[in-house]
Amino acid sequence: MDNPLTLRQLLTLGPGDDKDPWIGVRCGLGVFLPLAVLLATDRLDLAIFAIFGAFTNIFGRVPAHRARLRAQSRAGALFLAVMAASWTANHFLIDHDTAAGGWMVVLLTTVVAWACSLATGFLQLRPAGSLFHIFCFAAIASIPTVPGFGVSMLAAVGTIVLGIGIGQLGQIAPSRRTGWSGSSQRPLTPAVRTAIRIESVGYLLAAGLAGSVALLASGVLSTGHPYWAMVAAVVPLVGHTTRHRIARGLHRVLGTIAGLGVMALIIVVNPNPWAIILFLGFAQFGAEMLITRNYFWAQVCVTPLALVGTALMAGMSTQLLYDRMLETVIGSVIGVAVALAGSALRRRMQAGDTAG
Repeated sequence: MDNPLTLRQLLTLGPGDDKDPWIGVRCGLGVFLPLAVLLATDRLDLAIFAIFGAFTNIFGRVPAHRARLRAQSRAGALFLAVMAASWTANHFLIDHDTAAGGWMVVLLTTVVAWACSLATGFLQLRPAGSLFHIFCFAAIASIPTVPGFGVSMLAAVGTIVLGIGIGQLGQIAPSRRTGWSGSSQRPLTPAVRTAIRIESVGYLLAAGLAGSVALLASGVLSTGHPYWAMVAAVVPLVGHTTRHRIARGLHRVLGTIAGLGVMALIIVVNPNPWAIILFLGFAQFGAEMLITRNYFWAQVCVTPLALVGTALMAGMSTQLLYDRMLETVIGSVIGVAVALAGSALRRRMQAGDTAG
C-alpha cells in the first residue's frame, strides 16, 4: 500500500469516474448562474448567500436522481438553516467593533461545527462532517454589515432551488434517466449512531481550539479570519487511517500555498467582475473534478475559489493571502493534533477491551 505521506501521493491523481465531468459541470453552473444574475442586477452584496446556497450542489454526487433529490434537498435545507442562524447572530448577537464580538463568532461557529457534524451524519449526507457549514456560518457572521434578511434568504433559496433543478436535468435525456424506484436509505445502526456522536466531539474540539488559538494570535500575527483556521482544523478528521488524516492536513497546507499563487496572479491581473464570476464557475468545476482524486490539487482550486468569493464583497487584497496561509497552518496543526489524540484514545480503548 502506498504511503499517503509521500511526495508521489501528493502529486498523483487517483482513478477518476466517468460521472465526474457531469458533477463538475453541475457544480460550476450552480455557482456561475446565480452570481451572473446578481451581477446583472447590481446585487453582488448578496453574493455570499448565493455562494453558500450553491454548496448544495456539492452534495449531489449521487448517481440515482431520486437519491440525489433527497440528498440535495436535505443539504439545501441545512444550509438555509445555517445561513438564517448566521444572519440572526450577526444582526442581534455579534458586536463587530469589540473583541467580545470575535469570541462570539468563534463560540457560535464551534457549536455549528458540532451540530452540523451530527446533522450530516444522521441525514446520511456526503461529504460528511461540518466543514462547509463552519465556513458558511462564520463567513456570514463576520460580515460587518449584512443585507436585509428577506432578500438574503431569497438569494439563498433561489440558488438552492436552482442547484436542485440542475441536479435533475439528467431526467430529460432517456439515456440518463434513472427513474424513481428503489434508492431507499437503510436506517442507521446503533453502532453507527454512536460513531457519529463520537466524531462530532472531534469537530467540536478541533474547531473550538483552532478558532481560539487563531483569535488569540490575531493581534500578534495581524490576521483577521480566525474561522479559516476552524475550517482547516476539521479537514484531518476525515480519513481511513491516522496517516491519511495527517496527509489531509499536510495536503491542505501545501495545496493552500499553491492556490495562493493562483490568487496572487488574480490580484495582479485584477479582472472585471464578469471574468471573476466566470473564474469561480471554472474553479468549482475543477475542485469537483479533483476532490476525490487528489486533495492537494483540489485545494489549488478551492483556495482561490474561497478567496475570490470573499473578495467579491471585501475587495481584492494581499491581506487575504497572508491570513489564509497563517490561519490554515494553525488550523491544520491543531486538526492533526486532535486526530492523533483521537487515534491514541481509540487504541487505548481497544487495548482495554482486549485486556478485559
